[in-house]
Amino acid sequence: MTFSGSVVSIHISPKATEPLVQVNEVRAVPGRGLEGDRYFVAEGSFADKKGDVHDPGREVTLIESETLEAVVRDYKLDVDPGLPRRNIVTRGVPLNHLVDREFTVGGVRMRGVRLNGPCSHLASLTSEKLRESLVHRGGLRAEVLNEGVIRAGDAIEAG
Repeated sequence: MTFSGSVVSIHISPKATEPLVQVNEVRAVPGRGLEGDRYFVAEGSFADKKGDVHDPGREVTLIESETLEAVVRDYKLDVDPGLPRRNIVTRGVPLNHLVDREFTVGGVRMRGVRLNGPCSHLASLTSEKLRESLVHRGGLRAEVLNEGVIRAGDAIEAG
């Protein structure tokens, strides 16, 4: 699989229900995720608070900018890139095809773990209409394989 993609923006939040904030760069750490994000410190809504079980699918979430544009067009919603509560907004990346595949974001290797369907928690923090608009296109959950810094504008490549 070949594609030419990039990081449009990066979003993190230190606490489960707080809005995500956009940052220009973030450090990715294997087994933890993105420094400064709620799941990095087990503060996410679905984090194991005891730290006993690590879910690599909670380290990083990605969503396509093309999806956000379609939500605006098709559902007439005003969608800030951080509103869907995903960490990395991409352009030119077929995220649904990266499940069980390795890819790089800048100098950071990742592995797609599973698709990230919209949930009722997202609806409770935003709207049911936004949740409905992201069915089958809610993005990808990924595991960080090596430590590094991810920056807005970084290339995203398969393999």
